[in-house]
Amino acid sequence: MNDSIDISPGDISPGDISPNIGLDLVRATEASALAAGRWTGLGRPNEAERVGTEAMVRVLQRINMDGVVVLGEAERTSLGPGVAIATGQRLGTGRGPAVDVLAKALEGSRLLAGGYPGALAAVAVAPAGSILTPPNIHYMEKIVVNQEVASALVPECLDAPAAWTLALVARAKRKQVRDLIVFVLDRPRHTDLVAEIRAAGAHVLLRSGGDLAGALMAGLRDCQADLLMGTGGVVQGLLTACAVKAAGGAMLGRLAPQSPEEEAILRAGPPEMQSIRTLDDMVKGNIAFFSATAITDGPLLHGVHYHGIRAESNSIIMRAELGVRRIIQTEHWLTDEGQGAQGAAEGDKGKQR
Repeated sequence: MNDSIDISPGDISPGDISPNIGLDLVRATEASALAAGRWTGLGRPNEAERVGTEAMVRVLQRINMDGVVVLGEAERTSLGPGVAIATGQRLGTGRGPAVDVLAKALEGSRLLAGGYPGALAAVAVAPAGSILTPPNIHYMEKIVVNQEVASALVPECLDAPAAWTLALVARAKRKQVRDLIVFVLDRPRHTDLVAEIRAAGAHVLLRSGGDLAGALMAGLRDCQADLLMGTGGVVQGLLTACAVKAAGGAMLGRLAPQSPEEEAILRAGPPEMQSIRTLDDMVKGNIAFFSATAITDGPLLHGVHYHGIRAESNSIIMRAELGVRRIIQTEHWLTDEGQGAQGAAEGDKGKQR
């Protein structure tokens, strides 16, 4: 992975996304993580999501961009009035480039509530019109692999028996199928998939949540999982697509309606929405930025740790155009009675190292 500094000299036109927007995005994910992290293990996911969402939106609104959320969530009464990052919501000052925005202020709310690994905050941006805008369907089938397997992944994998796909992945990685680790969400809908994977001889890494964290494990090199398989959230899937594009990996997806109402919505839409989508279908072009900050500890990043008047966070920033991936450790001085979001939002009360 290229670790060169990605600060480009010269003039940036008003329509261009600044190459340094990743640092703005990481301030947003840090703010969300610092605010939500105070609720780790307290069994109150709604409160954590509420404060995380409010903190993230405050920072995103300060970024010089004309952002529109391409897919968000409906306002939920459990979070309080007006607390949501909703489809069509405008974010940014409106003075910068027009961009598509995806954001999850708290991915893995139940994980955080129980103090389990894998909760994080994430956001991605790309030029307007770049990110797939699906109809109002909440789940999608997915396969995610890293750069080693990218050229071998074909659309047929999504409908093929698991053993066939696993053999393809193993051959690309120069492994035996018995050496593969497959991330799968622990859901009743995956009972048959898990049985197929185990029958083929591969190992299953079951997790009760953390769809996005699992996809990052599969899509980045030198991580615990060789691939992700199964059905998960569409927002998480599109965030994954931005990250995987930056990492040089590959992904397949297909909308998976979970009710007769969603099936009707899908049938009424364009026929291509029912088809298998590749990574380039989900994120057009090679300009996309992704940032995530861990809230609880995970295999890729450690979570937020509080130390009296300061806190530490661990984040990843990715830029597709250059294939840049940075892991950032930040120390924050807490200025707001422990919430910690203010320092991250203002961007000048923390130290990166």
